[in-house]
Amino acid sequence: MTDRLPTYFISHGGGPWPWLPQLRAQLAELETALAAMAREIPAPLAVLSVSGHWETDDAFAVMHAERPPMVYDYYGFPPETYEIVYPAPGAPELAEETAALIRDAGLKVRLDDEQGFDHGTFAPLAVMYPNADIPVFQVSIRRDHDPATHVELGRALAPLRDRGVLILGSGLSYHNLALMGPAAREPSEAFDAWLAQTMALPAAERLAAVLDWESAPHARTCHPRADHLVPLFVALGAAEDEPARRTYHDRGLFGGVTASNYRFG
Repeated sequence: MTDRLPTYFISHGGGPWPWLPQLRAQLAELETALAAMAREIPAPLAVLSVSGHWETDDAFAVMHAERPPMVYDYYGFPPETYEIVYPAPGAPELAEETAALIRDAGLKVRLDDEQGFDHGTFAPLAVMYPNADIPVFQVSIRRDHDPATHVELGRALAPLRDRGVLILGSGLSYHNLALMGPAAREPSEAFDAWLAQTMALPAAERLAAVLDWESAPHARTCHPRADHLVPLFVALGAAEDEPARRTYHDRGLFGGVTASNYRFG
């Protein structure tokens, strides 16, 4: 494959939603958008997921397992959702190549043979690639959530796009579990409007605004912790000079949340 793939920042929905009919119906617009993503690009060589649900300390970690296990990192769902298996193969050789790219960028990195797919990875991929026949691996985010460092990570990963690797930043443009429903409407709308305006800026201005994201309206209300926004920094860094296009927009997610997905390139 010689075509450069785009990168994406997506919402991964709530917990194991594709396996729960009622929740899946609530997220029908997200499902439509994710399925459309898979159709609009060639089948990738592999998917590299940067999920807001895998955090490490001073070094980035790269999933290295040949057959990654499952990580059920959600609570209060039916027992059968703790038996879900998304049986995609791992990509250990690509993981080694990825670790080398990260190391060459001057960032600390290690290979991880134990980490499995968290729901930030397996839930959207169950919609995008339900046959689980495309290799999948993950790179962690750092617990410091530093925007500049994660943009640097994205820059380091960018060459993988030319190898047919789909870089998927999986989080959510609003993530405050203590403020959901109608109470989330005002802050999430304001932050989403800022995000749309920022994504439309020229590349240098866009980057500067993203690095200063805490100055956005209701920034820390929408993201008390930045874990679900950090995947945006990576997706942007991997396509820094390329245009952004919104691929999903919902003004009623979880009863009041406004949220959006973006494609870069």
